[in-house]
Amino acid sequence: MERTISAMIGKGSVNHNTRAFTAKNVDKNRSADNVEFCQEDIKQVYHKLFDEARERYNAKQKRKDRMIDNYYEKIRRGKQEKLFHEVIFQIGNKDDMNAKNEDGLLAKRILTEFMDEFQARNPNLYVFSAHLHMDEETPHLHIDFVPYITGSKRGLDTRVSLKSALAAEGFAGGTRGATELNQWIASEKQELATVMERYGVEWLKKGTHEKHLSVLEFEKKERAKEVAELDSQKQEISSVVLQLGEAVSVKKQELQNVTIEKELAEEAIQKANEERTIAQQEKEVLLAGNQNLRMENTRLESRKDRLRMENHDLKQKQLQLQTDNEELEQRNEDLQYKNSKLKNVNDQLSADNHTLEQRNDSLKSDNQALRQKYNDLQQNNVQLEKQQNELKSHIEQIVQSEQLLQRDVRKYDEAPEWQLPGPGAFASAKSFREKVVIPFVNKLKTLIKNLTIQCVRLKEEVLQLRKEKKRLSDDVEFYKGKIKDMSDRTELLQEKADDLERVKRYAGAEQIDAIIRKVKEQERTEQQIRRYDRSYGTR
Repeated sequence: MERTISAMIGKGSVNHNTRAFTAKNVDKNRSADNVEFCQEDIKQVYHKLFDEARERYNAKQKRKDRMIDNYYEKIRRGKQEKLFHEVIFQIGNKDDMNAKNEDGLLAKRILTEFMDEFQARNPNLYVFSAHLHMDEETPHLHIDFVPYITGSKRGLDTRVSLKSALAAEGFAGGTRGATELNQWIASEKQELATVMERYGVEWLKKGTHEKHLSVLEFEKKERAKEVAELDSQKQEISSVVLQLGEAVSVKKQELQNVTIEKELAEEAIQKANEERTIAQQEKEVLLAGNQNLRMENTRLESRKDRLRMENHDLKQKQLQLQTDNEELEQRNEDLQYKNSKLKNVNDQLSADNHTLEQRNDSLKSDNQALRQKYNDLQQNNVQLEKQQNELKSHIEQIVQSEQLLQRDVRKYDEAPEWQLPGPGAFASAKSFREKVVIPFVNKLKTLIKNLTIQCVRLKEEVLQLRKEKKRLSDDVEFYKGKIKDMSDRTELLQEKADDLERVKRYAGAEQIDAIIRKVKEQERTEQQIRRYDRSYGTR
């Protein structure tokens, strides 16, 4: 199945599209089959799209007369841009796609799918009104949109502009016939053809493919052809006038019930005549400028030869640069290889330094603990020496006590009070015994008892002191061994500290210190994280 595609620029009658009023060619009984895709108040659309940009623009103005109170009214009263644009798409005609049969329903499905993708495909064309009419002879789609751009450097940063909006979507203007609008319409017709293919309908192209152009755009293209064919201008103008007459007759016959389209066609004919006059004037200007172009061509030929020579020199330089570049790339590869090796060495040094730093910290900790133990042992040694001195003093006192005791014993041998007196001349044995011997014996018994107790006590003290002396001697020997072990460990720690200094001299003190700081900072961070986890883990 093959069908034509029609696309034309409409004047944009929202009341007609929404069926606020009904034309003669509309079947009211089928108006319920129409599809309204969207319908917004255009003034509200202008507020939504441009109010923020208008406020930013007004904030920069120092003169009140340059401020814009209502952007909608500014565009409506202006002549540079239209408030909105309308495009109408149709598949086939009333004979092969009549809205009353199955072909018309197929056209409805195709146009609906085409419309569903339209806004996403044209982000710079804000569609505020879109209607699919099924109550006329042939299904067709009215799309009304506001073209706008953002990031503008002139006027509002977001403003109305059909040309810029289409350019932002990749449609750049070319010749008079290949305007941004014509290129865009041709692209949309291709998109519609793609949707048709999904339903098994091919695009039937008849004659000129520019029926989507308004009469004004069609005449502009014809004028461009006239400029290209300067020698046969008069004959072509006559032919074009006949073609225009026929085209206008066809348009009047097809759109006789649409007053707006008829007025547009008449206006286009008038503008075409104006274009014809302008084209004639441009022809004369082009003939006059042709000589200048020949002179310019001669100058450009000379410049071309000069540029050819410069191009040859540049190629030579390019070859030299390529050679230099290859050498630099080779050097770069060598440097990268060396850098990789240095990086591996640096990583190994970093790992070794980290290990040494850990060992150093451990050695420092052990050294500090050993120093503390050494100090404790020194203090214990002082205390032991003190106790030993006290023990010696005590032993000397005991020796002195023994000497005193021996002296006291000799005193008992020599002192008169400890000598037994002889009996008197007239004393009886009984009396001597009771008055002298018995008291003296009792006195001796008491003295012997006291001396015995004191001797036992002194013996026990001597044994205790001997044991204490032995214990203190053992402790002194033990602590001397501990001090020797600590001295040996201190020498080992000093040797490891010297090894660390050698590593610093080899790898660089600053690098080692930086690594140490980094590792310490990492350890502090890990400790903080563990404290944080413990503090929140206990909640």
